[in-house]
Amino acid sequence: MSRSDPVHNRILSLGEEEAALLSYPEETLVGIIRDVGFACDGCGRCCTASYNGHVFLLDRDLPYLQNNHPETLIPAPDFEYADQHGTLYVSGYALRVQEGGRCVFLTRENRCRIYENRFSICRIYPYMLHREPDDEGIVDWRQIAGVGDHGEYHLPIDEGEAATIAEEVKNYELAFIRHQIGFWEAIARSFDEQNLRHVRKIYDQALRRFRKGEPVKVMVYTGGSFEEHIVGIEEYRGFSSP
Repeated sequence: MSRSDPVHNRILSLGEEEAALLSYPEETLVGIIRDVGFACDGCGRCCTASYNGHVFLLDRDLPYLQNNHPETLIPAPDFEYADQHGTLYVSGYALRVQEGGRCVFLTRENRCRIYENRFSICRIYPYMLHREPDDEGIVDWRQIAGVGDHGEYHLPIDEGEAATIAEEVKNYELAFIRHQIGFWEAIARSFDEQNLRHVRKIYDQALRRFRKGEPVKVMVYTGGSFEEHIVGIEEYRGFSSP
């Protein structure tokens, strides 16, 4: 794998993000959490695809679903890569949504049916911690999701509780980044071993076939390797742009 290879560059970029996250001052995040003072008001907006896209599941989230609700698992909708045969690759699983984009576990009363077993991202929301460009293209830390769109703010959170939340947030974001690194490393390894290559034209063609309703083969990264699925657009009803 050459240093000009996009997969190599993606791994390097994720490694830099991991290092930046490890060095991010926890006291800064604690201060932000206390200042935001978020509390759920039961509106249910954060549990819809229109507000938050899809719920990406870490490997540690999967056993509960596999044992209790396997029908709710689908390959994450943002297919990230393809080989020259038109097989698509994605870095993990996501939750299905109901028609209209509501989480499959969200009741009509906007309550979570599996709250005690909710997933990693749900436990830290809305205190994500990652770097992304703003409207002017400047890359900086973006900690809070959907401020003002849902929930209540500026409620008191004591320092101990904020420190616990901050630790959970950093642990989640590290697990997510390391999962993504694992995915791209598995792509590099698998493509090298099987003499596969990424062709953008074939990737685009595969996505067009999928969006027209044709089933496609998707390899989902989980547990350090890939699992094969055949999926169709109907499984992604409720998402804005699978």
